Amino acid sequence: MNQLKDQAQLDALKRDKDAVLVLFGGAHCGVCQTIKPQIKEKYSVKFPELEMVYIDCEQLQEVCAQHGVFSLPVVQVFFMGQKFIEEIRGFSLLALEQEIEKTYTKMNG
Repeated sequence: MNQLKDQAQLDALKRDKDAVLVLFGGAHCGVCQTIKPQIKEKYSVKFPELEMVYIDCEQLQEVCAQHGVFSLPVVQVFFMGQKFIEEIRGFSLLALEQEIEKTYTKMNG
């Protein structure tokens, strides 16, 4: 899961990739650090076309604020540049996977 450095990188990904998952987290967020490898491991096999990236909100506060991220963790999933899914704080990775699958299979089916 690549760590983004600025908003321009995210904009380019949303423009160039059909499916992008963004994990907004922080180094001091235990849940963020726990789910980061789980998301990468589970979803990279099931959704090979899903680009997964990480934004450290402690380093990029302005980017997080632009996306309405004020608590951690937050996962946003974009399809064709549009935000389709947003999960905040306490969420199930299985439920998130099922949400992604609905739109992902329509796109790649």
